Amino acid sequence: QVKLVESGGGSVQTGGSRKLSCVGSGYRYTDHCWAWFRQVPGQEREGVAFINSDGSISYADSVKGRFTISQDNAKNTLSLQMNSLKPEDTAMYYCVADPSALVRLRCGADLAAVNFGDWGQGTQVTVSS
Repeated sequence: QVKLVESGGGSVQTGGSRKLSCVGSGYRYTDHCWAWFRQVPGQEREGVAFINSDGSISYADSVKGRFTISQDNAKNTLSLQMNSLKPEDTAMYYCVADPSALVRLRCGADLAAVNFGDWGQGTQVTVSS
């Protein structure tokens, strides 16, 4: 059974930093697209950062230069380093993954949440002003 577990959420002040981690179990994706999505109540899920198994990376314009995504395939771990946080970064953050060829081909900031089959339970990040 595939399982993704996020950690690292919490409260932080504007301008602060936070690092999210996600550990995958129940599978070993040798070729996959991993990503972080976020959602604010009442709004659609937004793709924040994407990383493909070939190492290619894509970010939403809203986080470019502030967030860094990385993966450790040996440990089945995905991370998101978030710096210079803003109140508008407040959201539930989800770790997602999918090994399908179509998702890997399109792995990037334009890929909608509906394309990803595996989701974590989410971790809340709250940025106060």
